Amino acid sequence: MNLRTLLTLGRTSNLPTVWSNMLAGAVLGGAVFGPRAYAVLALAGSAFYEGGMFLNDAFDADIDARERPQRPIPSGQVTRGAVYVLGFGLLFAGLLLLAAGSAVGAIRPGFSPFLGGVGTAAAVLAYNRWHKGHAWSPVVMGACRAGLYLTAALAVSGKLSPPVLLGAGALWLYIVGLTHIARFENGSALQRTWVAAFVLSPLLASAPQIIEQRSGLAALCFLALLGWSLRSIGFALRGGKGQIPRAVVTLIAGASLVDALFIALYGPAYGVLAAFGCFLLTLRWQRRIPGT
Repeated sequence: MNLRTLLTLGRTSNLPTVWSNMLAGAVLGGAVFGPRAYAVLALAGSAFYEGGMFLNDAFDADIDARERPQRPIPSGQVTRGAVYVLGFGLLFAGLLLLAAGSAVGAIRPGFSPFLGGVGTAAAVLAYNRWHKGHAWSPVVMGACRAGLYLTAALAVSGKLSPPVLLGAGALWLYIVGLTHIARFENGSALQRTWVAAFVLSPLLASAPQIIEQRSGLAALCFLALLGWSLRSIGFALRGGKGQIPRAVVTLIAGASLVDALFIALYGPAYGVLAAFGCFLLTLRWQRRIPGT
């Protein structure tokens, strides 16, 4: 097993979207936090994401052998057992990072950050174990990403304020729509297309605040996310070979635009720039490492 195999298993190209998720959750939490706190959150979020991606391949190895034989496990690049160990180990590492961060004062002391991590890890396990053949699985995948917002907010403020719940809910619905589209990436046509419209939820959720605040920066973020989402949905609706996977990877990158939008409403401009940087970095990395 080499580095390329690990990067492919972990869909590591998408990691910057996790970093912007954690940043947005912390900003929406409403408390001041420093580099140490963000480092703990970014590392813990990365561990949860990578652990989930590893377990996805481990649980789906039999299906991948039929539908995606080029994946690392069916192609013999790594054993299924090793991937299970890595996946569960990374989930444990994410929880350990949150516990240690609380213990040394890098993030808020107490059990709330750890409990947020437990909820996120539980959603990751539930999705990977039961997602095939269940129509509700996109709802659980959405909870995995929303859990990053909630965990980050609990880690800096110890509470879930209305902005946190609004942002987490919007991201959750965005991921529900994205995951529904991803269920058809091995086919050529999207079914139940109305579910794909869920990716527009962050726009609907943020619009009243943009109007109330009259924020030019938030309006620019709104337009960027709108254009990117419509472009991505267009790929999925167009149909044909490779179009749905193309829609999926562009929507994954777009998660950082969701973060930028909510940071623009409730946080500093440099946070918006950081989220846009994560968006661009994801697109760059996806050219080298498959995002799905």
